[in-house]
Amino acid sequence: MTDKLERIKCLIIGSGPAGYTAAIYAARADMHPVMYTGMEPGGQLTTTTEVDNFPGYPHGVDGPSMMIDLQNQAERFGTQVRIGMVTEVEFNKEPGGIHKAQIDNAKWVEAETVIISTGATAKYLGLPSEQRLRGGGVSACAVCDGFFYKNQEVAIVGGGDTAAEEATYLANICKKVTMLVRGDEMRASKAMQHRVTSTKNIDLRYNTEVDEVIGEQVVEGLRMVNSKTGVKEQIEITGLFIAIGHKPNTDIFKGQLDMDEMGYLITPGKSTKTNIPGVFASGDVQDKEYRQAITAAGTGCMAALDAERYLSAVEEVSEKEITA
Repeated sequence: MTDKLERIKCLIIGSGPAGYTAAIYAARADMHPVMYTGMEPGGQLTTTTEVDNFPGYPHGVDGPSMMIDLQNQAERFGTQVRIGMVTEVEFNKEPGGIHKAQIDNAKWVEAETVIISTGATAKYLGLPSEQRLRGGGVSACAVCDGFFYKNQEVAIVGGGDTAAEEATYLANICKKVTMLVRGDEMRASKAMQHRVTSTKNIDLRYNTEVDEVIGEQVVEGLRMVNSKTGVKEQIEITGLFIAIGHKPNTDIFKGQLDMDEMGYLITPGKSTKTNIPGVFASGDVQDKEYRQAITAAGTGCMAALDAERYLSAVEEVSEKEITA
């Protein structure tokens, strides 16, 4: 005989702002959510030192503390937060069908609804000095952290639309922005390129890569190398922003859920619904435009409401079939 699988009314995969907000709303709707945190409990914000742009914290808050606050609020209403990673899923395509999820390559659980909030992982250069100074001046989000470098000199790496947008954002608040583009031209749209080249305090460097991030505890400078000439140059900066893209954490959903060419889950219209009934997506896993904690939290709320309405509709159909 085999042990009976645990049946969960609302399974939440991932524990960032989207996941915890979904948990708060689902718990208050008596959906008894169970959350599996994943390998990085709290998500990307746990690597952020200060958060100044999330409502409700007038004096700011550090990322890990904010995630603890969200977890405590979710648990206050009955959410079960479990340390573990969903390593495989089997989604049921039928409305009202039961979904299955494997935890840590071991046990399986069943779920009536699933909310995916696994987020996206920022791509980094992979340099030891860069990794050492993450949170000490190296950031993957200019909109999140740029404010802390007001009137200072910073650098940004990347040549796409996001890099161009973030470079011009930084230029509005920083003294000087050195922009490093790996190739001999930018990949950004012509309009975005024009914004960069017409901004006086952006020093645009083509065919240039990061050789070393200078600093022990915080970023103090940057050594660059020209990929064509091999010439190295060192500049003084206090912040380095990496804008070379994100990878959505959706590998285990491939072949079951609709996603775009980059791997972001597709949720049509203003809903969080995926192509599988009863499976919803929130946060950076389906948002490649904004990627902010507050927008992730908003879609977490939406996902919980969508899941609640879905369960109500399924129950109505079941009651009609019984009485028919």
